[in-house]
Amino acid sequence: MPVKPTYPGVYIEEIPSGVRTITGVATSVTAFIGRALRGPVNEPTLINNFGDFERLFGGLWVKSMMSYAVKDFYLNGGSTALIVRLENGASEATITLPTVASPPGNLVLEAASEGSWGANLKASVDHETRDTSNSNLFNLVIFEDIEGGARESFLNVSTSEDDPRYLERVLEQSSLLVRVQTMSSSRPASTYAPASSPPSSPPDLVDSPISATGGSDGSDLTSNEYLGSASDKTGIYALKKADIFNLLCIPPPTRNSDTESQVYQAAMSLCVEERAMLIVDSPSAWGASSATAASDAKSGLSSLNLTGKAARNAAIYFPRVKMPDPERDGQLDTFVPCGIIAGVMSRTDRNRGVWKAPAGIDAALNGIQGLQVKLTDAENGLLNPLGINCLRTFPVIGRVVWGARTLRGADQLADEYKYIPVRRTALYIEESLYRGTQWVVFEPNDESLWAQIRMNVGAFMHNLFRQGAFQGTSPKEAYLVKCDSETTTQNDINQGVVNVLVGFAPLKPAEFVFIKIQQLAGNVQS
Repeated sequence: MPVKPTYPGVYIEEIPSGVRTITGVATSVTAFIGRALRGPVNEPTLINNFGDFERLFGGLWVKSMMSYAVKDFYLNGGSTALIVRLENGASEATITLPTVASPPGNLVLEAASEGSWGANLKASVDHETRDTSNSNLFNLVIFEDIEGGARESFLNVSTSEDDPRYLERVLEQSSLLVRVQTMSSSRPASTYAPASSPPSSPPDLVDSPISATGGSDGSDLTSNEYLGSASDKTGIYALKKADIFNLLCIPPPTRNSDTESQVYQAAMSLCVEERAMLIVDSPSAWGASSATAASDAKSGLSSLNLTGKAARNAAIYFPRVKMPDPERDGQLDTFVPCGIIAGVMSRTDRNRGVWKAPAGIDAALNGIQGLQVKLTDAENGLLNPLGINCLRTFPVIGRVVWGARTLRGADQLADEYKYIPVRRTALYIEESLYRGTQWVVFEPNDESLWAQIRMNVGAFMHNLFRQGAFQGTSPKEAYLVKCDSETTTQNDINQGVVNVLVGFAPLKPAEFVFIKIQQLAGNVQS
């Protein structure tokens, strides 16, 4: 409201411009779901490099196909990942620290997450605190008894809940290794003892740390762990706790096995809700025989039952890849390509934009030594019209992604979201506008609001046009933003609705290139 003048003089009033900048969301945050050595269970955890994965989830593990996919993701240019660790019957290791109470009790610590990794933990206790007269204070050191293991020190922690350094709170907020399972009102006994008897003065002390016991990795994952519970937000639905993800990878539970189709079906529906893309790995049986690989893939596609409009948010890649396994002395083994594909998409987004197809001679597959099956042009021509994206090997170029269709990309379906870059561009615009127009809610619904919407959404779309995201040589040919009395009638206004129409002319990949050659007759005299 204008300032009410009360005295003679100059008054300053700031007038809002109505500009609310819409920022584009991330395009290649990749979610991985599967088994890991350690780390929080059913909690999406953001990481930025493979070093983070090693620190939080234990790194490569021969029983975790997810760990190999994450490694492939970063090797191929991936940036940000969300890790959801699942487990089936795993348990935590525990450390029992006897207390100095009479009669003696126990302070029991447990590993911060399930898994046999916790059996390597050890704990040391001493009473050389800032106040040696305080019988509640002690120093605690937790470390992994392995080469390069983590080590954590907690000085002047207390068994008194009134103390700011109360042990349970300190470990809960500061430790990656342990939590309190059973608290004691008395501090644990020191693990240090004189080095000789009788002891020297002052005594030379030797630490005898207390080792953890128990801890199990559990069994291989089943579809129950992947599907989880939507209400409890477990399994794939743990991703509902995350702010955003754009790509979803679900590696199989074991080597040479497949992710079950019912898991992919549920994940595909989740991706529609969250405006993300599902990367589907082809079944291992498709590449079992080089002679029949193409026909096996053609006949096996329908058995996945990944159909309907939701299939616009999914893409399948064939065949699997061969690479050396660092956990098995570099022996060649067959792995699913989902992590590699996600890395290629992330790299393409960063270098060219989400509207560029993640395929072609620049979409190199890094870190592999071969493909499960070497496809020919004819076999590729059999699968591409069905919406199966092929991985190919070419002389000089090497191994590349050679397909950019969604699972609605079959020629027979004639779907408007036939191509991955078109679908991902639409999802990018949808999510960016969804987040960037929250300010509109509860604003007065009239021409003044509509003009602000047109200005802000139009500025966002024009910025994409300038980056080359759309067809056309002018903004009028490339996109439209309409929000006026035609899109929002008086009845809409009465119901509290404002309608915004946003259209764009997508770029579609040049999938087929025809070069026509004609012999010129020359200058013939007649």
